Amino acid sequence: MPDPIVLAFSGGLDTSFSIPWLTETHGRPVVTVTVDTGGIDAAAAADLARRSRALGAADHLLVDAREMFFERVLRFLILGNVRRGQVYPLCVGAERAIQAQEVARAAARLGSRTVAHGCTAAGNDQVRFEVALRTIDPGLEILAPVRDEPRPRLEQVAYLEARGLPVPPFGAAYSINRGLWGVTIGGKETLDTVSSIPEAAWVLTQGAFDTPLAPSRHTVAFEGGVPSAWDGEALSPVELIEAVEEAAAAYGIGRGVHLGETILGIKGRVAFEAPAAEVLLTSHRELEKLVLTGRQIRVKETVSAVYGDLVHEGQHLDPVCRDIEALLLSSQGRVTGEVYLLFRPGSVFVEGVASPYSLRAASRGVYGEATGEWSAADARGFSRIAALPGELYARMGDGS
Repeated sequence: MPDPIVLAFSGGLDTSFSIPWLTETHGRPVVTVTVDTGGIDAAAAADLARRSRALGAADHLLVDAREMFFERVLRFLILGNVRRGQVYPLCVGAERAIQAQEVARAAARLGSRTVAHGCTAAGNDQVRFEVALRTIDPGLEILAPVRDEPRPRLEQVAYLEARGLPVPPFGAAYSINRGLWGVTIGGKETLDTVSSIPEAAWVLTQGAFDTPLAPSRHTVAFEGGVPSAWDGEALSPVELIEAVEEAAAAYGIGRGVHLGETILGIKGRVAFEAPAAEVLLTSHRELEKLVLTGRQIRVKETVSAVYGDLVHEGQHLDPVCRDIEALLLSSQGRVTGEVYLLFRPGSVFVEGVASPYSLRAASRGVYGEATGEWSAADARGFSRIAALPGELYARMGDGS
């Protein structure tokens, strides 16, 4: 039997189409690999395995990479409070380097030098997968049938139907990607810039506003910047993210539509649901404000933006990311404490924060009320000196 083609398999339309197309075109067996970076329960895993084999795959492998994804990527997105365009928390795409690594490892175990993915020529994921794969193993042969032999989504559906093969539930209408950090949804509405997707297309938060829940209060704890407990229960980071997602999704928290630059340089738009990311990034940011200095926060914001760009562009394996991660880790020694939250339909509100490292508690001064650290004369002199650059400028007139 010839060496198999190892296909990164999500179960969506593009990867479903790729199985029979690769088998027919190359005359080689296809082994599908689903790398679980979140959002796949036991029922979904069983369904993916059934669907893969029904589409003609010789075998199907499931790799649980949730812990790896958190430790190598998500942890740093939290430490850096990373959002693209100040909106999108990289809820899907950040895991592609991890998925590419595990697909390459699976190929090596199977004795294959050929891997495949179902990305299109127009999207970001083709770049993310191939940059990662070529960095991990430059000698791999990479096949991309949907990109290199492009077929419209409706044509892919017709191809599967003509062969009596199963079509994914959403068919050609919506492209859905799900992971530990959230869900992205693309459809006809995201091809322009004027409207959102319909209620029926949302995945995690569907119907959340039909019968809104009453407000509820929650507490999230962090240790060294890493989320460690939810409502008083100590949890592993993966368990905590999954628990927060379930609680916040019921309120419709974390919905958004992101408009921004694609890796290829054009404007792109995608709907997303990131309930856990919205809660944890908001909470972590507020805790940092209590325990970090202003200069620490400013420098972190600068390098975190660069880190987010690199992860978005599939460059997570670049060594500069290790340098940025080292700075982020160094900044988190005092980011320990609790954040008190109020959930309301569509929003998370931070009611307060507490930490044994509170810089507010360290000061004898009370903003707007009492000095404590300085005298009235010190304040008068400081104000005079702070005004000096403006005074000198004004003294020279308007320059006309």
